[in-house]
Amino acid sequence: MPAISSRGRGRRAMNEPNMVPFIDVMLVLLIIFMVTAPLISPSMISLPSVGSASKQPDAVIQIVLGKDNKLEIKGQGPATAVNLDALAKAVRKAQAGRSPDSTAVVISADKTVQYERVVKVMDTLQRAGIARIGLSVQLAP
Repeated sequence: MPAISSRGRGRRAMNEPNMVPFIDVMLVLLIIFMVTAPLISPSMISLPSVGSASKQPDAVIQIVLGKDNKLEIKGQGPATAVNLDALAKAVRKAQAGRSPDSTAVVISADKTVQYERVVKVMDTLQRAGIARIGLSVQLAP
């Protein structure tokens, strides 16, 4: 009598994915996170407080960007119109006789002025070495 071979006949395709390797990987990751979590120290963030603010400026030079993209400098005297190329010289002239740290430069722009124009003004002042530059804002009612 011939021997009955079960090769090839008894094998069936698996219909379900094998979850054992997935579970093994997840358990290893869980153990790694549980071991390393207590070793990570929480970082401390040093936030500024009201009392640590720098000294108020003695004088303020205001640069006004109008709707028509014209620049004006308002210092202690009357407002003077200036172009972007001569802006740094005009601000240095307005700061003459005072220390640059005690004089703040504030940029005020109309809401219709493109933001790119405001950034160009700030960049021009920073490249000229002017230290204290700020933006003027109007609070909503």
